[in-house]
Amino acid sequence: MFLSKIAGPLRCAVKESTYIVGLEVVPNAREVLIGLYSKTLSELKATIPETAGYHQSVKDFTEHRLNICQAETKVPDIEAKIGHGQAEELIRSAENELELMKKMAVWKPWVVPEGHSIIYMTEEDYTAEYAAKYKGI
Repeated sequence: MFLSKIAGPLRCAVKESTYIVGLEVVPNAREVLIGLYSKTLSELKATIPETAGYHQSVKDFTEHRLNICQAETKVPDIEAKIGHGQAEELIRSAENELELMKKMAVWKPWVVPEGHSIIYMTEEDYTAEYAAKYKGI
């Protein structure tokens, strides 16, 4: 009986499941997130030009999330402030961002090929004739 009174609160300190199939609990999620977000920022700086919109977007949300992880010590508080699921989902998302960043560095979508022209449109330019002409693109 004594053990159940002591062990009861201790059992609740670490969550038992994410209740998401295939997504295991990460006991040190805060530290893992801080490491992933730090790695994302350093790889971003090394591989993606600062002028690229992708760079700006990833930098902004990664710095925001890193600041939350550094300011909060409890994982539930981190999850609540970031607002994008459980810590384990955030970890998977950060890992996916690192993989995407490698692909973006190869694809370089911010580079406009030589001789390529870009058509800029306003609402007034968008007519039925224009829509019909470019419908199949």
